[in-house]
Amino acid sequence: MLSLYNLIVYEPLYNGLILLMDTLPWADAGIIVILFTVIVKLILFPLSKKAVETQIQMKAVEPELTALKEQYKDDKQMLARKQMDLYKEKGIRPFVSIFLIFIQLPIIFALYRIFLHPGLPMIDQSILYAFVHVPQAVDMFFLGLDISKKQIILAIIVAVSTFFQAKIMVQKNTPVAKKAGTPNSFKEDMMRNMNIQMLYVFPIIAGAISWSISGAIALYWITSNLFTIGQELVLKRKLKK
Repeated sequence: MLSLYNLIVYEPLYNGLILLMDTLPWADAGIIVILFTVIVKLILFPLSKKAVETQIQMKAVEPELTALKEQYKDDKQMLARKQMDLYKEKGIRPFVSIFLIFIQLPIIFALYRIFLHPGLPMIDQSILYAFVHVPQAVDMFFLGLDISKKQIILAIIVAVSTFFQAKIMVQKNTPVAKKAGTPNSFKEDMMRNMNIQMLYVFPIIAGAISWSISGAIALYWITSNLFTIGQELVLKRKLKK
């Protein structure tokens, strides 16, 4: 299973990174990491776009879902039927976003592995394709920072960008306002706690992880966060129009 994963996901991505470095010998490793991350994100964009659109559509019909839950709170079968009818009427496929996220996970893990093992500037020549050549030199300095080593500045930027990405996700997952005096359900309390952890705890964890590993991974993380934030804002504005 691991060999199949390497063959289909990891090795193509790794060869793509090295090919980019060989094709653009003037670019330092930081520029290469940014370009590579953007290229991969653009390839995945149709999948992530559909997932974001589905999540936004789900958020839009949340008041109607809440009304259905109140109306059919004693009839679970009818509630499920009415919910599916609502999804069908609005053209929403609720499980698409989860499915598409799972499709992207192997690629995300492969990207982290690329920057961790063997890690730049080391290059694993044993898995290079015949048409991919080892670059003559790998410049590991980006804006004066050696990204082969951990960098506190990049770790801080990772934490800040992760906070703003989490903020967008929390706003998207926050339930609609209820009538005053209506108690929260267990699910709503759990969602609230998860949102707080995502907003305040996860950015700290992301910054700490970035501080403990190479600057190349931190730069990948920053680029990925900024791309995701821009994607969310653009798609949300487009759907509102």
